[in-house]
Amino acid sequence: MPAQNSLQALLSLVPPQHGADEHVDWLAAEQVLGTRLPSDYRAFMSVYGAGDIGELGILGPVPVDYLQWDPGSMLDSKSTFQDLWDREGGVPGITAASSAVLPWGSGCNANELGWLMLDPDPNKWPVVAWRRQIRCGSSRWALFDCGMVDFLVKMMRAEFDVCPLGDASLWGTTAPFVHWREQQRRWLVGLDPETGEPDPLVQDFLQWPAP
Repeated sequence: MPAQNSLQALLSLVPPQHGADEHVDWLAAEQVLGTRLPSDYRAFMSVYGAGDIGELGILGPVPVDYLQWDPGSMLDSKSTFQDLWDREGGVPGITAASSAVLPWGSGCNANELGWLMLDPDPNKWPVVAWRRQIRCGSSRWALFDCGMVDFLVKMMRAEFDVCPLGDASLWGTTAPFVHWREQQRRWLVGLDPETGEPDPLVQDFLQWPAP
């Protein structure tokens, strides 16, 4: 599905009111990462930015200055994602070095998501997922022949044959998106980062004396 159509489908499921344009310098980011990035991911970053859809975190491309905690990035997460590919052999039937995978998401009880970058056109990269909860004897790696945004839409619409992740918290349902800066702003005023509701645990933590 074209990037704009994919994004419109996602916007119908996940309102962007707590999102923010990440204002990525794409030329600089892609030079650091050593690759161009898919247009649907770039469109996502311009509307939602990096942050969480429920328990699933979407990574920005490169490290940023932050308010309270490091939100992570593709660049920071790349080596860990590639190590998983090396250690477990990647997707069964796919012959590719770990340098051919790049992460874009993480969460839902330690599921890791990325692209398989074998095609010279990044808009044709399929999604690969590593699922911690898959039972022993089955590969934790799987490939899905769709882009990042289509993957999110198909998961929340339950359009795969089975839940694509080892956690079903976003399977057939939706969750709000909250940009990482909004999460940290909420934390610093004593609110739950995800819900925006007052959180006594956060308030107590903020009152502890600094070390």
